[in-house]
Amino acid sequence: MRRLAAAALAALLCACAPPAPLPKGPMPMTAAVAVAAAPVPLDAQNPTTTRVGRFIYAGGVALTSSDTARLHGLSDIKVWSNGRFLAQGDEADQVEGRLRLDAGGRLVGVSDVRIHPLKGPDGQDLYAKGARSRDAEGVAEFPNGDRLVSFEQQDRVLLFPAGGEPPREAPKPDIAWRYNQGMEALDLDPAAGPDAYRVGVEATGATYLCRVSAGCVPGPVVAQGDGFDLVALAMLPGRRIAYLLRAFDAARGNRIILRITGADGATLDELTLARPLVTENLEGVAAVPGRGRTVRFYLVSDDNFGTYNGVPTGQRTLLVAFDWAPAGSTAK
Repeated sequence: MRRLAAAALAALLCACAPPAPLPKGPMPMTAAVAVAAAPVPLDAQNPTTTRVGRFIYAGGVALTSSDTARLHGLSDIKVWSNGRFLAQGDEADQVEGRLRLDAGGRLVGVSDVRIHPLKGPDGQDLYAKGARSRDAEGVAEFPNGDRLVSFEQQDRVLLFPAGGEPPREAPKPDIAWRYNQGMEALDLDPAAGPDAYRVGVEATGATYLCRVSAGCVPGPVVAQGDGFDLVALAMLPGRRIAYLLRAFDAARGNRIILRITGADGATLDELTLARPLVTENLEGVAAVPGRGRTVRFYLVSDDNFGTYNGVPTGQRTLLVAFDWAPAGSTAK
């Protein structure tokens, strides 16, 4: 999660939105919430735009809820082929539900949404332990339902058993960044082993291959530059990897790169989003393989809770989709 710099606030105030309403009552464990979805075009200045290179915009929505004030700060997302999704919030909340697609397969909303807080190894809600303890950034789920969550500020990876037992620490890389640019990126790597996962560091672009049973070893270092940081990654079939990078400054606003690399580490393609295209603070990526080597990507934004020092900023919780067909593919 990146908080807005004070110098950048003035550039955003022109798009102010009212702060999220408070919940109607206490949030129970696995609380069901109604979520509204407003359509978001790829290019607000030209709503007919649907393509950026080989990436086709497959719909996008801005998510809000009057049932809770905790549908915010989403920093990672995973999506399965049956439409189920799991998103990780900065305040140690997890959001689960199902995607709604129209007859043409475009993203139009979400349904069956539930939010529940994560508990620490001592059985207490992580939210109550303060910002350093609860700053969750990445999420992954093993086939047996066990989940991994990476945290920054208090750098650690926790493994949450599917049966609901208290979490335990999982192997993590020994990184030097101890504040707010730590382990943002996380995904399973089943091709490397049934308990394997990859971790990426926001500040440096360094990645690591870890195993629950065997620790972590260095992996590729993702090239960044021009203010970009690594914020998410997704493993693809054929040893391909998708990296999500984000940059922000007051003059240019948010800029996003979705970079796809091959098994040899070479760049296969890149999606670049900058004004006037939809950007916001996109921080999480999920990948759903399609026919051949095609992929549906879902990107989610961290709205930084919609305020800066109590002042509304207009940032939103966005979920957007892109379909990608690699060069040489006959997919449309």
